[in-house]
Amino acid sequence: MTDSAAFTQNELGTQISIDDVFEAFEFLGDWEERYAYIIDLGRKLPAFPDDQKTDTNYVHGCQSQVWVTDFLDPSSGKLYLLIDSDAMIVRGLAAIIMIALNARTPNDLLTVDVDALFQKLDLFRHISPTRGNGLRAMVSKIRDIAAHAV
Repeated sequence: MTDSAAFTQNELGTQISIDDVFEAFEFLGDWEERYAYIIDLGRKLPAFPDDQKTDTNYVHGCQSQVWVTDFLDPSSGKLYLLIDSDAMIVRGLAAIIMIALNARTPNDLLTVDVDALFQKLDLFRHISPTRGNGLRAMVSKIRDIAAHAV
């Protein structure tokens, strides 16, 4: 099993907040720059352990290959996530999801209105419908993990 440090030392959702993403989107003038920013966020995803690339962790419904795994910290009660994909833009979208949902208690995670966050970022108008479905599938899998942890 993966060392808990791989989860808890991840800056996405702990040091980089969703407000940081909103601020960056406001600062960046056009969607070409925003796509580059999203891809840069994807480069910040921590390494995903190969032994966790299993069918159980696989996100069905994504055009790309995507995996999600988690660690529930018994001392803090926070749920930590790792996400990986074989596509750079999807890794960036996964990073945004991690920023919004990582390092929260399962109950807190379940209260986050992710659709409202995506709407504020205007993501669904600027990604393909299949990418949007994949984004929803990632969020759904993470919500299932959180619901199971409650």
